[in-house]
Order: sequence, then C-alpha cells, then structure tokens
Amino acid sequence: MSDHEEEYGFATRAVRAGQKRTAEGEQSEPIFTTSSYTFSSAAEAAARFSGELAGNIYSRFTNPTVRTFQDRLAALEGGEACVGTASGMAAILATCMALLQHGDHIVSSRAIFGTTTVLFNNYLAKYGVSTTFVSLTDMQAWASAIQPSTKLLFLETPSNPLTETADIGELAKLAHDNGCLLVVDNCFCTPALQQPLTLGADLVIHSATKFLDGQGRCVGGAVIGSEDIVGKEVFGFLRTAGPTMSPFNAWVFLKGLETLRIRMQAHCENAMILAQWLVQQPVVEKVYYPGLPSHPQHELAARQQQGYGGIVSFKLRGGKVGAWRLVDSCELVSVTANLGDTKTTITHPATTTHARLTPEQRQEARISDSLVRVSVGLEDVDDLKTDLLRGMS
Repeated sequence: MSDHEEEYGFATRAVRAGQKRTAEGEQSEPIFTTSSYTFSSAAEAAARFSGELAGNIYSRFTNPTVRTFQDRLAALEGGEACVGTASGMAAILATCMALLQHGDHIVSSRAIFGTTTVLFNNYLAKYGVSTTFVSLTDMQAWASAIQPSTKLLFLETPSNPLTETADIGELAKLAHDNGCLLVVDNCFCTPALQQPLTLGADLVIHSATKFLDGQGRCVGGAVIGSEDIVGKEVFGFLRTAGPTMSPFNAWVFLKGLETLRIRMQAHCENAMILAQWLVQQPVVEKVYYPGLPSHPQHELAARQQQGYGGIVSFKLRGGKVGAWRLVDSCELVSVTANLGDTKTTITHPATTTHARLTPEQRQEARISDSLVRVSVGLEDVDDLKTDLLRGMS
C-alpha cells in the first residue's frame, strides 16, 4: 500500500493495508510457510537478533504473512501495533502475562466469556493476580472495585451473551484517573462497527476466529494498542512464550478482513429483523439485542457503535427443557458454540460457553437455563424464522 495509508477509508484499508509485494509482483498476499530465515552474514544475523536491524528471524515471532495481518488489523482499529496470537484466549493470556505481576489486581466485567472468567479465577489467581467482577453497566461498582494494586480494567462490549453495552469513554476516564489500562474485547462488533481505541481504550482484544474470519475456518486472536505496550511488552511475551498465529491462519484472516464491512452490515440487518420478529413470539419471554429500543443501553449503542451487531439472545418460556427443545429442533441453523459465521449458529450458553462457571456465577451473570444465543448469519431471514419456529410450536 502507498505512503498515504492513513488517508484511506475503512473499506480501502481492509483490502489493502499492510501488504508489501515481493519481487514476484503477486496481487494476493502470499503465505510464507517457513520456520526460519537465512541471513547474508553472521553480522546481519547478530544485528537481527539484537534488534539493531529489523527483519525476519524465526516464525514463532516474525513471519511476513502474520505481519501483514497485524498491520492491517492495526490500521482498521486505529492502533500503532498489533500482535497476532494462536487464539482469542491466547491474546488475553498474552496481555495479562505481559503486563501483570504477583500482587496485581484486575477489575473485570462479570458479563464476559465463561473461559475468560475461568482464566482469571483458576489460573491467574495461582500466580497472585486477583480479580474483582462487577456489573458491566454499573459505573459506581467499577469505581468502588478499584484498589491501589489495580492495573487493568477488562470488559467485553457488547457482552456475551446478553449484549449489554458499556460506555467505553467513561470507563477509559475512570481507568486513566486511577493509573489503570482499559482493555476492551471487541469481538462482537469488530472495527467495522466499533473502534474502542478512538473512544479512549488502551488495548483491544480480538478472537479472530469469529467475525474477522467470518466463515468459521481458523482459530486465532490479536491484541492491538500502542507501540510501547503492544509492540514491546505483549510482543516480548509472544517472542518468549510462543502462543503464535500460523501463517496459513493469518492469510485466511486477511481474506476475511477484505469483506468485513459488508459482512457486518449484512449481519446487523438480519439480526435486527430476527430480533424484532422474536419479540412477537408468544413463547419468547425476553429478547436481548442492542438495536431494540427496549434494550437498556440502546441509545448508548447507537451513539458508540456504527451498527448493533449480529448476536441476538433470548429467554424462552419453559426453562432448560424449552431451550433444548428449540436447539434440537433446528434443521438449518447450526448447533455450535462458535459465532461470527456466515452460517447462523445457535447455542445454550448455560451448558456450553458458560458451563464451567459455578451456578452462583451464572446467576450473577444472569445466564439462565432458559437463555438461547443466536449468531445471525447471512441466510435468508425468512428461512431462519421457519427453522426456529419448529422448536417454538
């Protein structure tokens, strides 16, 4: 891409940013399937390893295909640096391991992916990093939970699976007033709909497995932020510990980024139609979707996001039995806990994505047995309605 990269619009950067053509003059980005690289001399090798000379060293931490993905995603999120990782959870782990030490404290939203909760409670706690969980939307709870040892404020917005929305700007101010970093998982919106760094966040986390890929093909993650924090600290952990993104996966994600904006627009359109239809179904007790005026943070989502996303959750009358009946009756919709796919997926969070939480933790997070989560894909919406009706009769 030219030197005017920062002047181009989002869609142009999604297609072009980060690419550096080789001498072969390829149009599509190549996949560099190599573990190591050669040096012209011992002096060049020494300069590369010492950091005096930029360049490829070993594909655990330097690979041209991965670097293209990192540069493109950083350009879309408005960050200075990006580190690609083996999964979304690896991105969260890399961030915590790079920036925290024994005795540090995290304040986290209670409304996060169940495995993230397990990471904080069961594994970071082993090494002396404690976590306090608070309501995503209760600013007073966030402020009260901050301690002198607090280093990170962590959240997903919109949340998984209830699509609660947090005021990123207000949380950024709170974090910075207390000497903390604000970390936002932007998986549900992607930079096509929301750019937390421009709203004051310090770090953005992605599970590239989801909407960034968009077709359920590969697993990967990313951390985006400043050159000092991500380019040095998080990259330093990746270089040493090696939760590395593969070149092939990075290439797949690059192809996903090219269509990200138009896919997210289509996801939003279908999700809105489906959410409005679900509200009218007698067996549905409550629908959670930021695009509905009934959503508690509807106005905030309208102001903070460029769209309401592709995730719709709802509670069915009939508890777990009713929820499972609906899931089991689907013939078109895929029964899987993954999300962000062109194919619509459905899952029962209490027994899948949040099953590792205790019943008390699920109750605090309002993950009831009657809750169903749908990641709305790109099929004809009428076909999705017909499929869901099978289990609602």
